[in-house]
Amino acid sequence: MEFIDIGVNLTNSDFSHDLDDVIRRAQEAGVINMIVTGTDLETSEQAVALCRQHPDYLFCTAGVHPHDAKDFTHISLSQLKALASEPAVKAIGETGLDFNRDFSPRPQQEAAFCAQLELACQTGLPVFMHEREAFKRQYAILKDYRDHLSQGVIHCFTADKTALYAYLDLDLHIGLTGWICDERRGQHLLPLLKDIPLERLMLETDAPYLLPRTLCPKPKSRRNEPAYLPEVAATVFAHRPEPAEHIASACLTTTRTFFRLNQPAD
Repeated sequence: MEFIDIGVNLTNSDFSHDLDDVIRRAQEAGVINMIVTGTDLETSEQAVALCRQHPDYLFCTAGVHPHDAKDFTHISLSQLKALASEPAVKAIGETGLDFNRDFSPRPQQEAAFCAQLELACQTGLPVFMHEREAFKRQYAILKDYRDHLSQGVIHCFTADKTALYAYLDLDLHIGLTGWICDERRGQHLLPLLKDIPLERLMLETDAPYLLPRTLCPKPKSRRNEPAYLPEVAATVFAHRPEPAEHIASACLTTTRTFFRLNQPAD
């Protein structure tokens, strides 16, 4: 089977010493493309540089995570606009709201989120979104922008049925990570997996975070990497009625379409 990892933090220092091996193992595991996540201006620029080193295999997002919204300025927005013109940049983000940790004040999170949504509307790029314990406010903001957004994905979805159905009603995509493999906190998601239309479902590792707890044997380092994406897929396969090959193929098609990986760059 072939997979695309829609969210992997390859600019993280955990990968600095063996990135080539990480990419090789991913390819051997059937991961045919990866979307490198930009979480602030620095990592977004680093992600673009990585993509230049691995053309047609790595693509990326460019954005400012809600944790870093306190540092978001009009200069940040100008820099993001410049990055958005890079052929490797396939989405604006990671952006959104995080009311769980509140590393940035909520008003600043909302301002940075809205600015990036507007940028996505202007550029026609999809938006790659984070949301943690902020569903009601994030949904309210998204409703105002949705008609002008090309596409959007709630990456690393961890919320409940109400949030899932509401996001689907906004015609958003859903990204699933190893959170669904965690018996301590992901069990509530398992009955919901069958409710996500295959044309809205995408897979990701969020590596080096969220190592699937179902993985056996587990790496001694406990570091997640894109080669473990099939483990996330296996959990999805186990909780949906369709054949595994059909699910994998549909997710691949959905992901290519969402990120326009099968279309030539402008």
